[in-house]
Amino acid sequence: MSGIVEVAAAVMLRANGTEFLLAQRPVGKVYAGYWEFPGGKVEPGESVRQALIRELQEELGITVTECSPWLTRQFTYPHATVRLNFWRATAWTGEIGITAPLEHSAVEWQACGTAATVAPILPANDPILKALALPTTMAITMAESEGVERQLERLEQALQQGLRLIQVRDKGWPPARRLAFAEAVTRLAQAHGALVVINDDAEIARQAGADGLHLSSGQLAACTSRPDFTWVGASCHSAEEIARAGELGLDYALLGPVLPTPSHPESSGLGWPEFGRRLNSNRLPVFALGGMKNELLTAAQNHGAHGIALMRGW
Repeated sequence: MSGIVEVAAAVMLRANGTEFLLAQRPVGKVYAGYWEFPGGKVEPGESVRQALIRELQEELGITVTECSPWLTRQFTYPHATVRLNFWRATAWTGEIGITAPLEHSAVEWQACGTAATVAPILPANDPILKALALPTTMAITMAESEGVERQLERLEQALQQGLRLIQVRDKGWPPARRLAFAEAVTRLAQAHGALVVINDDAEIARQAGADGLHLSSGQLAACTSRPDFTWVGASCHSAEEIARAGELGLDYALLGPVLPTPSHPESSGLGWPEFGRRLNSNRLPVFALGGMKNELLTAAQNHGAHGIALMRGW
């Protein structure tokens, strides 16, 4: 065995974004009977996108029309070391297994965020299944400037409209006041099935019953092992910090500022090309931060983001 095998892996998402496709490896192939994301080896001279489109034409009989980079994971099997380039495919023409014969034993649609109903699944895909449970829009609180009552009112409205991920920031308050706000946000979020992470304070996260912890870039630099929470993320400003978050096994990162923000209008931000460059070969979902609006979600994902993080406009 020598070298790394580049593989294009398709995370096919139905229009509502709540279901993804798994395919079962056929008899005669390595790991026959195991379930995986469809795709295959990148041939010499091909880009990952070209390989993904070709493989899905050959395996499923469809033609992908919209896809974007997402995550890259490297995994060593007994027979090979593979670099899995996961791309999200969100639109295609043709019907699976109708316009051409299936190359898989079976395919099944699975719900994002719930346990898979098929087994066994290739071990390299475990982190991907968890990443698919992560909402694509994060609201970051700013109750210090807006006021607690107004902030909770807006959060209630946003949760009713589908928001499912909140980061409680507001780091300027005394611990007791911050805890009270975190508890109120957590109660509100849990009533809607949403996730809450607390910025910078593991003790408040535990006391508030939050789902996780969000590390500042300073905490990330000082961190030697993954904190013991279901969800852990970090604020990052460079490709190196994103790589560090991946090495620690964190679940997501924020990268920015991408665009000018109301608080720093004089700064042009990274811009989308540089944002995409810093995500090259990222191992974990990354949210675009800075100057984001809901209507920029597609643009962010086209440049490799998992989603967007908003301090205003959520």
